[in-house]
Amino acid sequence: MELNRNLIQRINVGDALTRSAFARPEKLAIVDSGVDSGVDSGVDGERRWTYAEFDAWVNRLAHGLLARGYGVGDALALASANSAEFLAVYYACAKIGVVCVPLNLGWRPDEVAYVLGHSQARGIVVESQLVGTVAGAVAETAGVAEVIVAPGTGASWEPVAGRDTLVLDDVLATDTAPPEVVVEDRAPLSYLYTSGTTSFPKGVVGTHLGIHLESMSAALDSGWSTEDRFVAMMPMFHTAQLNAFCTPAVVVGATIFVHRGFDPERFLATIEQEKITQVFGLPMMYRAALDHPSFASRDLGSLKRAVYAMAAMPESQIKACLDGFGCDFALLFGQTEMSPITTLFRPEHQLSHVGAVGTPLTGVQVGIMDPQGTLLRRGEQGEIVYRGPSTMQEYLRNPEATDTAFAHGWFHSGDVGRFGEDGVLWFADRYKDVIKTGGENVASIEVERAVYDAEPQVAEVVVVGLPHERWSEAITAVVVPKPGASIDAEVLRAALKERLDGYKVPKSVIVVDELPRTSTGKIQKNVVREAHASHYGEGR
Repeated sequence: MELNRNLIQRINVGDALTRSAFARPEKLAIVDSGVDSGVDSGVDGERRWTYAEFDAWVNRLAHGLLARGYGVGDALALASANSAEFLAVYYACAKIGVVCVPLNLGWRPDEVAYVLGHSQARGIVVESQLVGTVAGAVAETAGVAEVIVAPGTGASWEPVAGRDTLVLDDVLATDTAPPEVVVEDRAPLSYLYTSGTTSFPKGVVGTHLGIHLESMSAALDSGWSTEDRFVAMMPMFHTAQLNAFCTPAVVVGATIFVHRGFDPERFLATIEQEKITQVFGLPMMYRAALDHPSFASRDLGSLKRAVYAMAAMPESQIKACLDGFGCDFALLFGQTEMSPITTLFRPEHQLSHVGAVGTPLTGVQVGIMDPQGTLLRRGEQGEIVYRGPSTMQEYLRNPEATDTAFAHGWFHSGDVGRFGEDGVLWFADRYKDVIKTGGENVASIEVERAVYDAEPQVAEVVVVGLPHERWSEAITAVVVPKPGASIDAEVLRAALKERLDGYKVPKSVIVVDELPRTSTGKIQKNVVREAHASHYGEGR
């Protein structure tokens, strides 16, 4: 009886695929155009699935995982670039209550090992070209019992020593019916690890209820339907691509065209040839598309909306985008802990409220709070806080951080902002000084520590994000040399490349005589940002 009631009444992200396949089995669901392939049907490397076909594949994978002993609450890591396999693993886990743990492909081996251990992953699905990259981290994590290799782009790979290693096809069962497993609404769907102010990321526990309702709200507020056709080119291991676009697309029965990354020519060709209606990218991607030699000759008339993220566009760029693409533009604002959308900077505000981050997503309550826990009136600046069912369940195995984030009965974003009198939210600063650069979150303190390690002649350093046309925020180190010492900026940057992931290396090192401080001696990062705001050029 419990199983029957659960299957009838529950909210499960996997059920969205089941129901879309039941309602429109012949509708095109997923197109994976492979690596460096064209976009026409039949071109080498391309694969297409209807909803019925994709759902059957997912069900076979889900039954296969059950047969291998995976059960509700077990964690399965996933190391994959954008692919149909990524989505198949994600939905298979959802249907049987297994927690999917996507790994950021930019992490260092020690970060991968930390996440595998902290999440208590019992297995990992990894694309063939990444097997060698993760092998060391797997070897350090005793709990990871098996390695499941997805096709990927690698021609060959070696089994991971001491671990059961098999290919994804060998996991598939023959049963194509939806698996019947009791999964509660607030059971964890994913552990998404997000950078903060510490060396290692925190595990954000996302629930079926939270992510499904956020997906519904995203589709509702954006007006998406089964007729829409999406390009998925941002990394699926980030919540924005995965849960702000892919899961809503499946909810409404739309079509997803999977790209492994961004290439302006391929992006434009796909829009033109496949009649794409919805795209999501960074501001720098739209600029690259506008600047591509073929742009003027492309027929982009199918586009209804282009969504961007991470930072507001300057007025000159948004005007160029609106004129060039001829469709609506909107900004997505939020964070992993909110599944992720909290506000949308909607098309009608793009030119009237340049620099704002929008109005609340349906189902999300947004407030501004002072340090004592009092909600502030419109026009007053404070911390941006949230309430709503899309909020994370907790930080995994970190009750102290969870309690801090949930203080005063609201989720604390760590961002500073204010509401205008018309109800539009304006973002001002970040309490935690996390820099959002090129789609990645980077903790400034981690880069600062690396600077001190790399150059003993540095007396003080502060790392900030400065406006940049391509990166939205460019990581920038502002350093003070020790008395009598000199610092070569490029030599320091070269040394940092040996200590940091590539995307964390400062784009510039600025040498100054002193840093601004408060009366108590604390460095004023906001003043540093203001002083060097035009370092990468006016208007970003």
